[in-house]
Amino acid sequence: MFSYWEQQSFTQYQHIIIGAGIVGLSVAIELRQRFPKDSILILERGMMSTGASSRNAGFACMGSVTELLADLKTMPEEDVLQLFARRKKGLEILRQRLGDDRIGYATNGSYELIDEANLPAIEKLQYLNQLLYPFCHSEAFRLANERIAGFGFDQDFTKALIENTCEGELHTGKMLRALSDLALDHNIEIKTNAAVSHFEETEKGVHVFVPDSLRNESWALHCDKLYICTNAFTKQLLPQENVVPGRGQVLLTKPIEQLPFKGIFHFDDGYYYFRVIDNRVLFGGGRNLDFSTEQTTEIALNRNIQEHLEQLLRNVILPRTPFEIEQQWAGIMAFGDSKTPIVKAFSPRIFGAFRMGGMGVALGSEVAEYLVRDIAL
Repeated sequence: MFSYWEQQSFTQYQHIIIGAGIVGLSVAIELRQRFPKDSILILERGMMSTGASSRNAGFACMGSVTELLADLKTMPEEDVLQLFARRKKGLEILRQRLGDDRIGYATNGSYELIDEANLPAIEKLQYLNQLLYPFCHSEAFRLANERIAGFGFDQDFTKALIENTCEGELHTGKMLRALSDLALDHNIEIKTNAAVSHFEETEKGVHVFVPDSLRNESWALHCDKLYICTNAFTKQLLPQENVVPGRGQVLLTKPIEQLPFKGIFHFDDGYYYFRVIDNRVLFGGGRNLDFSTEQTTEIALNRNIQEHLEQLLRNVILPRTPFEIEQQWAGIMAFGDSKTPIVKAFSPRIFGAFRMGGMGVALGSEVAEYLVRDIAL
């Protein structure tokens, strides 16, 4: 049972976005820039975004050497380059929109550990640098073997070290806070604990249904245009879409005095990644150990992968440094049969932007711009 006042003032919008992660917030901001007087609502199923946006490692990156080489085995060269360019542009939009200080952006170095199995990748550095020069305007990758000993990594594992010269890091929490604050500053309404059950398109607009547990009924919200930005959870609303969830495991150490390295690091085709944050080591990845189990939207720990991460941390990353684990968590990314994100119109009123392939920090702002300016005209 809803009042006349509620129906008149809280159910009608020009634009409704489902999902308050990086993409959803960025879509709302893009819409405000284009439609300064329109009413815009973001619906978030949890207290805050709970997929990957608030649970990632804070890498401002476009792809490591072994990851790009792996992509080139399954994707046309042109598609790999286009995706790299989109990631780079997305990061530029994000930094320009919010400012480096507000998102904790820094360039403390980016490196990839190369083990025995991936040593052939070194022979491809010149090839990759030539491919990427039009986007980076400098050498994207170079050997940095002289740093291995100083960083303290296990040298039986780390046969080589590649520096990624175009990458940085940021503070995920600050970034999301800054995006949320900017949306609110632009008179964009955000409702949390508002899980959409379904939507229906009509000749006059779109009805979006949000269950209200206190009233034991659903709000029927109405909009002219609907934007679905739900990444790994998209199949709950669009079951036909080619979206496969991929859970990522993460752990964080207690503060460690005099860490011998700083910056961000990758290895093994990007399946593992670690960084320094507040004198702690954040280490994540390992879903390639158990793809089937990690293809889930359940936010839970995989004990086997967490133990494996801790073992790698002890034996490879910090072999001579005692540490304790302080936190563990998991985030849900979205993948599919291609690493290219899905950005499309389902009708003249319904649009979607999802499947970020684990690169939402880099892609989110570019994808939002593309959706609003080129798809949802």
